Amino acid sequence: MKLNILRCFRKDSLRICLVALIIASLSFTYNSYWKLQDFRNTFRVKNVSHDTITALADNKTFIVSAYYDGRQSSRVRVITIRHDEDKRDLYCWFYCDGFHNHIPVRAEVDIHFQRFGFHYAPDNVICMEPFNCFSRYISVHWSSTSNGSHVPVFEIKNRVPQSVVAEFTVCISAMFGNSSNVLPMIQAMEMYRLLGAQKVVIYKNSCSQPIGQVLDYYVSEGFVEIVPWPIEKYLRTSDAWHQSMNPSNQIGYYGQLVALNDCLYRNMYQSRYVTFNDIDEIILPRIQQDWNEMMEHLETKYPDNGVFLIKNHYYPNNVTDSTFQTAFPKNVPGTNILQLIYYEPDPPKVDNPCKMIVNPREVIQTSVHSVLHAYKDNVYVPNDVASLHHNRIPMQPNLPTTSLIRDTTIWKYNASLITNVNNVLKKLNYI
Repeated sequence: MKLNILRCFRKDSLRICLVALIIASLSFTYNSYWKLQDFRNTFRVKNVSHDTITALADNKTFIVSAYYDGRQSSRVRVITIRHDEDKRDLYCWFYCDGFHNHIPVRAEVDIHFQRFGFHYAPDNVICMEPFNCFSRYISVHWSSTSNGSHVPVFEIKNRVPQSVVAEFTVCISAMFGNSSNVLPMIQAMEMYRLLGAQKVVIYKNSCSQPIGQVLDYYVSEGFVEIVPWPIEKYLRTSDAWHQSMNPSNQIGYYGQLVALNDCLYRNMYQSRYVTFNDIDEIILPRIQQDWNEMMEHLETKYPDNGVFLIKNHYYPNNVTDSTFQTAFPKNVPGTNILQLIYYEPDPPKVDNPCKMIVNPREVIQTSVHSVLHAYKDNVYVPNDVASLHHNRIPMQPNLPTTSLIRDTTIWKYNASLITNVNNVLKKLNYI
């Protein structure tokens, strides 16, 4: 009897101890989990940057975005703006097991050599990911050991594999000024749609209220993505392309080079092709009807190329054709691009710049009119296949109109363009 009681006591004690141990373990795990969550949430609130441009402590290095790049090896490419005299080593901090610890990796800097004389330009900071580390966040710092409590943290984009959701994405950078040319703005958007674009990404520094209303409409349609671009908050910006034209400023053309490289990586895995052009430029197929047909032709003819350069033609907006002059209401500001069918011949001894359609997965670093580093070659698209319709003030103001070249390629789209633009104008209460 005593033996049975003892056995029962021992069993109950074991059970009681086991239950107590489980409760203590669960309590410790629960408390530890929420402490870690509180720490992470505090860290996120204080440190994770959601700004388009983030200044590091010395205001000589600015971080735009970090992107996973697994094309050659497991690495992260950080788009930065750096001063050309800053030669300090940089380290990437990988947060492999949460924000309470980091692994520093010395970075390689891929310098953007086409700076157009400006001290600040985009440089790619490249960091090899540590072995067996899956980090969703990264920091960039000059030290490998500093206290990270005040170091900004950036999400590593493109980390999760994505499927292609757009055949063509148009990258426009950077939008600035106070123009109210509503008509050509809408015409450009509707032309992009007709040609096959599913998305337009605009790095917006500033715009007028009427243009802002147009952008709001296309954002609501899911066609335009606006990336805030407050570059002048950090640097003296120039609206000129070369530093000699505006010597007091620090970065050219509102940071256009930086925005283009960011747009490249932002859409690398989401878009089959990316086009780089300004809002007053449209890549026009001369033979095919749209970009899909044109690129099928070009990729068949040039299978080893990933960069397709389209020659620019200037269509002066002070020389118009009377055809289609009544296609749109007169109260809409701006010149009707259907009336711009005369372009200037190339001036002697002057290179005519190109704009591009690229396979973003084949490009490493880009400039405005050419790609600087790529896995595949580039090709100049023949002028009888495609050209760039660039409407602007005359580049050669003294050129007689009889020297201009007539080109009605854009009229291929007149019926659809007129209908679609007027539909938008109705929604914006211009009609």
